[in-house]
Amino acid sequence: MTRVLILGAAGSLARVVTRYLLAHTDTHLTLYLRNAERLSFPDMSRVTIVEGDVMDSHRLEAAMEGQDVVCASLSGNIASQAENIIRAMKARHLNRLIFISSMGIYDEVPGENYGNELATYREAATVVEASGLEYTLLRPGWFTNGDEVNYTLTHKCEPFLGQSVSRLSIADLITRLVTTPELYVRESLGIARV
Repeated sequence: MTRVLILGAAGSLARVVTRYLLAHTDTHLTLYLRNAERLSFPDMSRVTIVEGDVMDSHRLEAAMEGQDVVCASLSGNIASQAENIIRAMKARHLNRLIFISSMGIYDEVPGENYGNELATYREAATVVEASGLEYTLLRPGWFTNGDEVNYTLTHKCEPFLGQSVSRLSIADLITRLVTTPELYVRESLGIARV
C-alpha cells in the first residue's frame, strides 16, 4: 500500500485530492495541517491526521516517517516552505515530491504578465527543481469546482494552454502520479482545460 503525505490538507484543492485518492486507490493518507479539527472522515481506516506547521521541521520530519510520496498544496511563503520540505524529505530519505505551484511562473501564459504577483511561486519552483528529488511541479490554471475530469498538460518550455481547470482534474493527475511514481519525474507541468 502506497503511503502519501498531503501537506496543506485543509485547503480546497487538498480536500478534493484526498477524496479522489480515497475513492480511486488503496493508498493510506497522512493529512498534515495546522488545525486538525478542520478535517474529519467517517472512515478513518486509511487516514491519519497530523496537526502541525510545515515550518516546524521536527514535526514535519516525524510526519514523513514511512511515507512514499509527499504532495504539497500550500499558500503563503511557499519558497521557504519548499526549502523546509526538501530538508525534511532528505533527512527521512524520501524522494518523490508532487508540488503545486501556479500557471504563469515562467511567463508562459500568452498575453499575461503576472510579475511580482507570483514571485514566491517562482522561487519555490526554482528550489524544487534544484532539490535533486524526484519531483513533479504542477502549474494549474485557476481552480474551478467543475465535476469534470478534462485537462491538457503543457511542459515547462511550452506556452500554457487554457485559463482554468477543475480541482477534480488536478486530483486525477495527482492520482496518476501517485499510482505511477515514475510518471513525469523532474518535470514542470501546466494543467488546464482547453
